[in-house]
Amino acid sequence: MIRPAAFQYNPQTAGSNRMQQPGTGDDAARQAVAEFDHCVALLRGAGVRVQVAQDTLDPPKPDAVFPNNWFSWHADGTVVLYPMQAENRRLERRLELLDGVATALGCPIRRVLDLSPHEREGRYLEGTGSLVLDHVGRQAFACRSPRTDAGLVGRWAQEFGYTPVLFDAADAGGTSWYHTNVMLSIGARVALVAADSIAAADRGRVLEHLAAVPRDIIGIDTAAVGAFAGNALELCAAGTGPGNTVYALSAAAWAALPRGARQRLEAATGRVLPLPVPTIERLGGGSVRCMLAEVFAA
Repeated sequence: MIRPAAFQYNPQTAGSNRMQQPGTGDDAARQAVAEFDHCVALLRGAGVRVQVAQDTLDPPKPDAVFPNNWFSWHADGTVVLYPMQAENRRLERRLELLDGVATALGCPIRRVLDLSPHEREGRYLEGTGSLVLDHVGRQAFACRSPRTDAGLVGRWAQEFGYTPVLFDAADAGGTSWYHTNVMLSIGARVALVAADSIAAADRGRVLEHLAAVPRDIIGIDTAAVGAFAGNALELCAAGTGPGNTVYALSAAAWAALPRGARQRLEAATGRVLPLPVPTIERLGGGSVRCMLAEVFAA
């Protein structure tokens, strides 16, 4: 997780992210830092190992709190660097930061797969925002959007031996979801999906792929997506086994889920952990899952 130094509304991403709400001010930046620190404390209290890196003030990086868009870290020691649409988000890629994480966690980087040069071609793939990964079934789900290039999804899937599952999905106004991870979350035994937002021609196929691994598929409606109910991530806590998983999502997302959906999510994972991040959600247009860049130890 990256502790923000210059968090604020980012106009460079607002064109494709309809979930951002304009706002400025030092108070918002301070509130974002407080929300971040509270999240770290709650995650650690739930048994999740969290490595915090500090963002730098210069150059300012308003979205640095969302590291999952610029890198992913895999069990074979591969780190992938991703092409980003917004120019000021490209400043977030800091290899020295990753070297520090590798040393602190004892997870050496064995290979770097750098996809960022595709930015020069106007082709983007924004990490595990664009890609929602089913690690059990080895499937990579991706909603086509200006930030998610279908060809790069295919290349990524070939590199890691995953089946690509590409589809179209849009919000109520017909605009493609900017990131797949706002409308889909996949855990080992459960998935949250805004199925109604998936194009009719793709919906059945996507649901079949989700069901290829036995799991409870919980539908979420447009209002729940707007509260970031799809932006959740299952994490490993201390110990082993299904009882030591933590499903992290925002407090707003948890509140937006109906009681039955909450009960099903609780039954399918070790613990559900709601985290309050209202300022980060409102100005940043991202939520808890975006704040977490998971590291898979070999």
